[in-house]
Amino acid sequence: MDAKRGRIGSALLAAWRGLVVSFAALAGSCTLFSLALVSMATIPLGIGLVTTPYILEAVRKHANQRRLLAITWSDVRIPVPYRPFPKDLRSGFTGQVERTTLMLKDPATWRDMRWMLIDMTAGYTVAILAAALMVYPVEGFVLAAGLWRVFTDDRYWYAFVPVDSQATGLMAAALGVAVFAAGVLLSERLLRAHFVLARSVLAPTQEQELALRIDRLTETRHEAVDTAASELRRIERDLHDGAQARLVAMGMNLGTVEALIEKDPAQAKQLLAMARESSAEALTELRDLVRGIHPPVLAERGLGDAVKALALRLPVPCDVTVELGGRAEAPVESAAYFAISEALTNAAKHSGADRIWVDLRHSDGSLRFTVTDNGKGGASVGAGSGLSGIERRLGTFDGVMAVSSPAGGPTMVTMEIPCELS
Repeated sequence: MDAKRGRIGSALLAAWRGLVVSFAALAGSCTLFSLALVSMATIPLGIGLVTTPYILEAVRKHANQRRLLAITWSDVRIPVPYRPFPKDLRSGFTGQVERTTLMLKDPATWRDMRWMLIDMTAGYTVAILAAALMVYPVEGFVLAAGLWRVFTDDRYWYAFVPVDSQATGLMAAALGVAVFAAGVLLSERLLRAHFVLARSVLAPTQEQELALRIDRLTETRHEAVDTAASELRRIERDLHDGAQARLVAMGMNLGTVEALIEKDPAQAKQLLAMARESSAEALTELRDLVRGIHPPVLAERGLGDAVKALALRLPVPCDVTVELGGRAEAPVESAAYFAISEALTNAAKHSGADRIWVDLRHSDGSLRFTVTDNGKGGASVGAGSGLSGIERRLGTFDGVMAVSSPAGGPTMVTMEIPCELS
């Protein structure tokens, strides 16, 4: 009985999600496809040079939102294949022309256009069918309950059943039960089929994906080298300003103790106490420094327990769900740990949330982790934000990140690193 209820609940949830996706297909894809066509058509007039980058950026956000829904609702991963803009992109009208040219030369732009065309037709049909199979039976039940009497003057058709009496009303209810049973079996599959259809259009070819990965790995390799050098400088600075300074002070105190131990034992005892405090503080700073490089709990107990330990130290209540069948390589675990740590810190500091959820699991050859909060939303990946640092950290391991944070919340940061567990 519990399993049956769970299946019906999952089907109802899939129906609701299908309704949301079908609305996004009509309202989002139709509108953006039309605006993009008009904007591109006005490029020779000069108007499109200004409007096209903004509209295509909106198209990309629309497609990325569908990618996020695909991975979170149906576990369908759709790669993000957009070519990065050069860092020295100029500003002003010249920069707009260059930006427009780069976006129009990107094959992913035209895949987005094809996808919107399919999304508003076949994609919409599949998504609305997932919802209709669970909603349409309600009409049959209502007709059987007595609504058929309203249509006594004209024959009312429920699907292929003409309803004009209580007997035919019961036939409509029986058909509704059959449709409902089909919905329980098919709604989740139809929702997944919608996202698989989107992946078939949005995903690049193997050659294009390989070229993108090479470009991304080349870029992230340089960023990793810069990050490593910056981290080394930070460690040197922390050692110089912290533990080293305390150890030097402790040595000076001990030297003074040697001179005072016979002349002024009381003063010597005070200096020894200060030296002991300095040694304890230096030890604490060294432990904190080592913990910042590779937390001991991560090395000893694994990523799941390390994340749970992070959650316990947060000022906001945090629920952690872990489904891991083994351990990833140490560098991958470290990257995932610090990415989750940064995402949790951002949520605790800036979101205004009173609850945070972390979901950590491994499936289809990838380590996936999601940090969700019920805060005010509005988070974005931009220059100087903590999310940009997370994206760079994940990029070193060919990982990806998607952010959904509408105004008013909630915020969901989904991250993924390809890896195998031992």
